[in-house]
Amino acid sequence: MSLETNTITPAICYGEILWDVLPDGPQPGGALLNVSYHLNKLGMPTSLVSKIGNDENGQKLESLLDVWGIKKHLLQVDAEHPTSEVIAKMNNGNEVSYEIIFPVAWDFIVNSQTIKTQIKPSTYFVFGSLASRNSVSRDTLFELLESDAIKVFDINLRPPFINRNLLEDLLKKADIVKFNQAELEMAQVLFRGSYWNEAAQIRFIQDHFNIPEIIVTKGEFGASYYNQDKAYHVAGKEVEVADTIGSGDSFLAAFIANHYRGETPQTLLKNAIAMGGFIATKKGGCPEYTIDEYIAFRNKIF
Repeated sequence: MSLETNTITPAICYGEILWDVLPDGPQPGGALLNVSYHLNKLGMPTSLVSKIGNDENGQKLESLLDVWGIKKHLLQVDAEHPTSEVIAKMNNGNEVSYEIIFPVAWDFIVNSQTIKTQIKPSTYFVFGSLASRNSVSRDTLFELLESDAIKVFDINLRPPFINRNLLEDLLKKADIVKFNQAELEMAQVLFRGSYWNEAAQIRFIQDHFNIPEIIVTKGEFGASYYNQDKAYHVAGKEVEVADTIGSGDSFLAAFIANHYRGETPQTLLKNAIAMGGFIATKKGGCPEYTIDEYIAFRNKIF
């Protein structure tokens, strides 16, 4: 099959696409859909490798990809399994917990020559751990991780889908990894790492898994970026939170987009923190906004 050159994108996201069923109605979501959405908003064309069901929910998501301009030529349709839904519950006003239904269409992503030919050494290939919960999508992911792409791993641990051996294998494939503080602590427990301080914990992860770049997000307290033996820290700003859905995903998207453009570490962190805070002021993981609105927000807090 020949591919048009305009289908080649600098970023490819692999993983879940779904509906977050919230108390006030369903919202499109899934960590990798969220990342794709914000990358595209930030001017970095993105393709999504995922799977929807042959149903109304799937058709609605596919239509949204068209509206948003996300490349859908790698999106698959499953005749047997439904489009994913996640039951989201709001706790203490803003925090969210999830009931992730299994099995669903994105548990059955299959590999193809079309996908393989899209992944170049310069491609940012973004993936999480959740899409590995079923063997079909897991096997496909590991085949794709054999490529020479820049592999960006968003840990995104969701109980009960946490497997030590699987996490170890995924970490060994990654070039850039994003943790939040809770996930970094969990990794120390799972792999018997250092508990002394964040810098020691990061050194353990870098050495143990040979990961050159690690990001740690800290909510309103900002984020840190470790690149080889150098560390960079930027404090966060308190914002008026609508909900936290997709905030970490938007942070990662902004980080990748700025990394792709070769921005300085401090700029990487400031722009990513601003994006995460900006999306936290809105409802849902893929809210409507303009780049001018984001820039105005960023300029206000930094």
